[in-house]
Amino acid sequence: CDVDENLWPNIQERQEKIVLSGMAGSLAHQGSPNPGYNAHNPVTVPVPTQTDSRDKWSKKMDFLLSVIGFAVDLGNVWRFPYICYQNGGGAFLIPYILMAIFGGVPLFYMELALGQFHRTGAISIWKHICPIFKGIGYAICIIALYVSFYYNTIIAWALFYFYSSFSTILPWTNCDNAWNTPDCTNYFGMDNVTWTNSSRSPAEEFYTRNVLEIHKSSGLKDVGGVRWQLLLCLFLIFTIVYFSLWKGVKTSGKVVWVTATLPYIVLFILLIRGATLPGAWRGVVFYLKPQWEKLLETSVWVDAAAQIFFSLGPGFGVLLALSSYNPFTNNCYRDAIVTSLVNCLTSFVSGFVIFTVLGYMAEMRKVEVEDVAKDKGPSLLFITYPEAIANMMGSTFFAIIFFVMMISLGLDSTFGGLEAIITAVLDEYPDQLSHRRELFVLCLVVVCFLGSLSTLTYGGAYVVKLLEEFGVGCSIIAVGFLEAIAVSWFYGINRFSNDVQAMLGKAPGLFWRVCWVGISPAFLAYIIVSSLLKAPPLTLFDYKYPDWSITVGYIIGFSSFMWIPIYMVYKLVWTPGSLKQVSGFQVAQKML
Repeated sequence: CDVDENLWPNIQERQEKIVLSGMAGSLAHQGSPNPGYNAHNPVTVPVPTQTDSRDKWSKKMDFLLSVIGFAVDLGNVWRFPYICYQNGGGAFLIPYILMAIFGGVPLFYMELALGQFHRTGAISIWKHICPIFKGIGYAICIIALYVSFYYNTIIAWALFYFYSSFSTILPWTNCDNAWNTPDCTNYFGMDNVTWTNSSRSPAEEFYTRNVLEIHKSSGLKDVGGVRWQLLLCLFLIFTIVYFSLWKGVKTSGKVVWVTATLPYIVLFILLIRGATLPGAWRGVVFYLKPQWEKLLETSVWVDAAAQIFFSLGPGFGVLLALSSYNPFTNNCYRDAIVTSLVNCLTSFVSGFVIFTVLGYMAEMRKVEVEDVAKDKGPSLLFITYPEAIANMMGSTFFAIIFFVMMISLGLDSTFGGLEAIITAVLDEYPDQLSHRRELFVLCLVVVCFLGSLSTLTYGGAYVVKLLEEFGVGCSIIAVGFLEAIAVSWFYGINRFSNDVQAMLGKAPGLFWRVCWVGISPAFLAYIIVSSLLKAPPLTLFDYKYPDWSITVGYIIGFSSFMWIPIYMVYKLVWTPGSLKQVSGFQVAQKML
């Protein structure tokens, strides 16, 4: 592990006295008693100096709602239900829970503890942990940018639907609109309607031919012009994002009281409505009926691991940023358990909300639920569910609240993702940017808006899919893997455990230490290897992505990860002394 030449003077400034007791490397902050000190086990650890200028959460609930809002996103509503039924229904819950216990939650807890102890963002935190891994912080910020380029476009689609919902008859109810084709087939309330492979529902044609207008694009080679309606929707979304983040956690902490709680009210209303629909029980049975033989398939365990990782969101730098504004002695262990449980339960309940409606649609079409549940990803939220809503009593009301829920879920995750970038950059360059937060946030939002323009074209949905697969995908899992290794093996599990003890007054138990050292990194390595070995062909609707676009995708993925080895080489070249001398200095430092 390399040593930042500026690290030792910083430690001397922040730690006024060195205490040689307990274990090697223990430092004590002079002044008030260290909250991690135990009379029976006299180990003291460094307590980072807390500057008065750093923002703090106004209330504990502001922090909890922000974390829940980030973790509970659109993927909980569309990805978990689909993956669950595809991988064995109720049987899938076994690998999902095991992967959560041994992989997702320990990593979630680790990030909350790191951010709270070191009180800094994803870039500058590495000079306290292991400076040679600082490239991880830059990679996290670039990945967060890629996410903002496509994720907010999905929210803009939801805003378009929200606006379109203010009508007596929802525009995706029938086939009498200008955008409809002869293949449009409306089977609700009709007798003797034959559904064929070429049939398209009114909701599907509204999404593809009116919202996206994807028929005007032949693929990634010809994405066409920008849809001005979506451009306006995206502008409104980023305006909300800017005024929610520009003043820091004092403003975003208030906004999440609406955006993080409203989805649960809407989910409860939709769950009650779905349960009363004819055929709802068919969807629930299809959702939960266990297929035990699926547990013998490796892909099921890979999907469970990937789902819990992307659902909880360790490795994105968001948990580091949000927890860095906590009081030093905040119980981050309890926060990790509570927010993880809320996240997983939300995913499970969302499955009932989705599949009661799919059962209803199967009943109306007189087909099997499996034939209705073919849509996945955004199509499930923009085609399948709106189609069912359009044929309910009170369709306008349910459409409005459904898309309000989607917008709220999306905004919360955007707040978290951009706050990770903001906190990381401001903490890395405090002298230049600490008093210019509003300007920096404005510049960041403009960059994200401009980067999203390609996703607003007629072929923008193809770009969204490409960025979703390669801009995040394996890159963020690899970043999370290196982060876990750097903390557990280079920084040291004993030192990290002492940090946790300093905050909570109690060291982590054996279970957490074993997970951090071995099980959680193995969990991430398992996802990476499996994803690379079995990469499925990339398709969207009837479009198969050409080989050159897959190459572009890998370049996008590597463009974020590459900063990790680049920074390692940079530090090794520019740090004074030979590698042997540098290593010797670090060993001496640890023995103090």
